[in-house]
Amino acid sequence: MTQHNTQKKRHHHRDDLIGEHAAGDAGQMVLAFLFTAIWILDTFFLKYTIILNLYVPLGIKIPIGVVLLILSGYLARTGLSIVFGEKREKPCVIRKGVFNITRHPIYLSEILLYLGLLMLSISLSAAVVWIIAILFLHHISRYEERQLLAHFGEEYEQYMQEVPMWIPRLRKKRLGSPGK
Repeated sequence: MTQHNTQKKRHHHRDDLIGEHAAGDAGQMVLAFLFTAIWILDTFFLKYTIILNLYVPLGIKIPIGVVLLILSGYLARTGLSIVFGEKREKPCVIRKGVFNITRHPIYLSEILLYLGLLMLSISLSAAVVWIIAILFLHHISRYEERQLLAHFGEEYEQYMQEVPMWIPRLRKKRLGSPGK
């Protein structure tokens, strides 16, 4: 079975989706399990690398953690509903909703989920897994962007120039504007 057929099978024969990295889902599952296990073990049982919790007050950690978890849920739910909840006639560059502020809102939601949990209980060992997860998500994002560039060409290249990969801009970038 070719890689293209494998990707189509994964998307349940959705011709309007380009595809994803072959190790994406499995890698995300492994990292999610690893992060969760280390975070729970270190936070509640072993308590080896939670020293920073002594210096960061709950009044700071809890509100920031909750906001990050809510933002993560919003990005994930909205991004997934746009990608998988809407059938398009043909593949296209998705620019609506959260895809208009960041190119990878679903992966960003995963990063923010881990960060939100880290804010609730700062485990340095879980933070190491979080950094590995960021590197992994960046790697698969770059792979997927190469696929999208190959498929959509200039249209996706323009999207890349207008919409940041990870961190939303405070002001919308306009092409051709002086100094921007």
